[in-house]
Amino acid sequence: MEPRMPKCYKKESKPSSFCPGCGHSLTLKNLGFVMDEMKIADSTVFATDIGCSLLAWDFFDVDTVQAHHGRVTAMAAGLKRALPKSVVLAYMGDGGGYAIGLHHLIGAARRNDPITVILVNNTLYAMTGGQMAPTTFKGENTSSSPEGAFADEEPLLGPEFLRPVCHKEAFLARTSVDNPFELKKYLKEAIETQKKGNFSFVEVLSYCPVNWKTDARGTMDFMDHLKEIYKIGVIE
Repeated sequence: MEPRMPKCYKKESKPSSFCPGCGHSLTLKNLGFVMDEMKIADSTVFATDIGCSLLAWDFFDVDTVQAHHGRVTAMAAGLKRALPKSVVLAYMGDGGGYAIGLHHLIGAARRNDPITVILVNNTLYAMTGGQMAPTTFKGENTSSSPEGAFADEEPLLGPEFLRPVCHKEAFLARTSVDNPFELKKYLKEAIETQKKGNFSFVEVLSYCPVNWKTDARGTMDFMDHLKEIYKIGVIE
């Protein structure tokens, strides 16, 4: 039996551009199911950042644009103002969202821009070789911290960081690729929040076995450890 794919995926078959075991594919597949179930593909604009997220530029049969690194939130906010009836999705990694793009993310949250930001957090800069990112946790080994990340530096907790500047009706949550039911639930809630005129943000904890240097069991254990650092749930 052929694996079930979202209807909004492009009809032409194409190999995945992501590394083996990468969580982006799981995030995008479930996002596709959400777009199908909500019947919003015809009105959706999908905006991608530079980094691993840009590899999603031709997965969906929806209007798609790409921004310079860190600028996708600002571009999404502009698109929503130009096309207010559209569902605008900004898709990025933790490097683009929490480093070079953090000021745009804070601005959109503070203005309560009615867009949905989906940020995939794998704790490092994956495409460029696995360097430390704002989400790298204490002691984590990366290509730029081979002996472990700095012991006095806490990782950025994005949704918790944004909550104080957000409108009370904004939706902020964190989920993970190993719980597709919750992932879909939060993506739906985020898009519904946008349609009501408010900002929404979903951080997705994601696998990166190539840069984590883990086998299958090690990858799952790594994810369990991430959940101890990054608490899953809606951020009130």
